Amino acid sequence: MIISKNEKRCDLFDERYDDLFMFTWNDYMKIKQNREKNFCTEEEKAIIHNIKKKTEIANVDNISRTQSYQEYYLRNSEIRWAFLASMVSRNAGWNMTDLEGRYYDTVLPRTVKKHLFLLYEQANWIIFLDAFPQLLLYEESKKRHAPLFHLLQYFNVSIFMEKEWLLFWERRDMNRLMTALIINEQNKIQKPVIENTYFKKHVFHTALFKVQERLHISAVIFPTIEGRMYGFSVYQFETLQKRIELGKKLAWLLFHPIYNGSFYKFALQTTHTGSREDYEVYAKETRKSYTPTLRDIYPVILHEEIKMRDWFCANMKMNVLFVLEEPKGEVNITEWYRRKREQIYRLSIVNRFAKRIDEFMI
Repeated sequence: MIISKNEKRCDLFDERYDDLFMFTWNDYMKIKQNREKNFCTEEEKAIIHNIKKKTEIANVDNISRTQSYQEYYLRNSEIRWAFLASMVSRNAGWNMTDLEGRYYDTVLPRTVKKHLFLLYEQANWIIFLDAFPQLLLYEESKKRHAPLFHLLQYFNVSIFMEKEWLLFWERRDMNRLMTALIINEQNKIQKPVIENTYFKKHVFHTALFKVQERLHISAVIFPTIEGRMYGFSVYQFETLQKRIELGKKLAWLLFHPIYNGSFYKFALQTTHTGSREDYEVYAKETRKSYTPTLRDIYPVILHEEIKMRDWFCANMKMNVLFVLEEPKGEVNITEWYRRKREQIYRLSIVNRFAKRIDEFMI
């Protein structure tokens, strides 16, 4: 899918950019007005209650969220975002357990590890809290053969997504819905996580975070049981546009006809524990990370309920966010991963040696 200068492609599939269906602000205002007039029947109240209960049970930790996304995709394969979410959530779990692994133990101070874990956990929790009710409501709509998206307001879901679900119900455009959910999830965490003063001070504005971004240490990885790894580096994480672009590139990769079968096979055959051993067991020539399983080291975090205004507002230029230029460069990052593992190992050895010298001098 090469893009020439005279032609742009859109929404991860072969449609002309000019034909991309977009809404006017009046379309969204109609939803807003309908929400103000809407009331629930007893049956609808029961649906809302059941979805909230199921979401609460599944939103316990990274393990339960990842499993819930994947199980949902197996039941509803047309909702591609659910598979994407499960694979990205696996990465969140691996990042969490890295902090308590053998090598990071000597590299990162205890307070830094605490801040990073809370960052990963908060983002993982907020996205699930917003997205999973949407998925369950769609599933309920399928059972009843009637759209129930007017109930999304009771889960504090953006009017942007209500319109996208209605469009999906009519057009069955799987890739557009996946892109819309990527846009929504990144906007959802922008204020409570990325712009949160706590995380700005203790994570994003620290020298350590800026160094790891420059060195491209962090990446989202899609492994295979053949031991190969695919993915993209994470950089400029604070920038909303960059995170959305990364999400679209990951979606393109995950559902690429050449690679999709391998990723799907890995997901089906590999139970998510949070440890990098989940996929390093297949990578025979890679230095192991020696990270623990997530539930062995982290307790369940009790989150405070967050009241947020709808992130979507007038004059937001959305059409450009639905456009994807096919990523350039290598997507097989197996060798890159091996090099980074070696660098982290050597750094941990140096740090361990330096600490012993300090103890001796004292």
